[in-house]
Amino acid sequence: TIRRFMKNHNRSDPFRWAIIGPGRIAHRFSEAVSQTPTLRLHRVQGRDPQRAQAFAHDWSEKTGQAIVGCTELAAVLDDPSVDAVYIATPHAFHAETIRAALIAKKPVLCEKPMVTDARTARELVALAREQNTFLMEAVWTRFLPLHEAVSHWLRAGKIGAIRGMQSSFCFNAPFDPTSRLYDPALAGGALLDIGIYNLTVTRMMLQATLGACPQVTEIDARAILAPTGVDQRLHATLHFPDGVASQFICAVDCTADNSFRIVGAQGSITIHGGFWQATRATLTRTNEAPIEIHHPFRVNGFEYEIEAAVSSIRDGRIECERMPHSETIATLEWMDRIRQTVGVRYPFD
Repeated sequence: TIRRFMKNHNRSDPFRWAIIGPGRIAHRFSEAVSQTPTLRLHRVQGRDPQRAQAFAHDWSEKTGQAIVGCTELAAVLDDPSVDAVYIATPHAFHAETIRAALIAKKPVLCEKPMVTDARTARELVALAREQNTFLMEAVWTRFLPLHEAVSHWLRAGKIGAIRGMQSSFCFNAPFDPTSRLYDPALAGGALLDIGIYNLTVTRMMLQATLGACPQVTEIDARAILAPTGVDQRLHATLHFPDGVASQFICAVDCTADNSFRIVGAQGSITIHGGFWQATRATLTRTNEAPIEIHHPFRVNGFEYEIEAAVSSIRDGRIECERMPHSETIATLEWMDRIRQTVGVRYPFD
């Protein structure tokens, strides 16, 4: 259990990660781990043996440390040297891997969305509590220095009361029915893959201003569906008390500036292009010169969420204070409502 982990490890000991799913995002995770002195890559597991071995060989050469590649999840979960697992497989496979890891009492950091619906999230949170084992959704945006600075502006009342928010997250990916973006069996679609960031930052900004995210009173949503039935483009407006609204578009069939704007009674804040991974924001107030801030990453941005997860595990927690289970469930509840509205269904729903 986590408490046994605490008894047998000092904070100066290397913390050893196993990666489940050696894809593109796992390379970014590995880069952050490899450049953080107290962290180590120890194992990588993938269904394709050649891909898993190639990933292990690549990072063994880069780090000068022996990283084991394998195809069996049990080999990872049975390894006492593995302190936690990072799950980077397609969304549709997250739940089964999380469940196996929690039953084996291995702490879990899982890529977003943690699962595809709120009901499954509640089941896994209950299992984490039953097993007294750490579980966290890897929403790295919540830990970025730039977003902390923007939240500070809001808490300080720099733009007054929030009146509304507007954001876009769009890129153009050619239609391929077998790709993770378009295949319903892989839980494809713009909302789960990238719209989660529009929703996450909406919640973050309201929490910074009000202390908690209010209940959404109404959701308007429209989508253009791909031939496979998943959402290739989705527009939505979330309505909150006092006339506050958050409007966004997420899409895999067009491009946009991908910024996030917060409009307030006395000014506005723009989190510039690539808002989910932003390092630059501008505060604009009436009759004042704009203030621009820059917060570059120490490595690539993933280091902050990884360090938060490790700290929580070493403290004997089952969730991270800055990315609690309740946030994962609340965001999935919004996505469930939006998917139901626009008519996106998955084979496993």
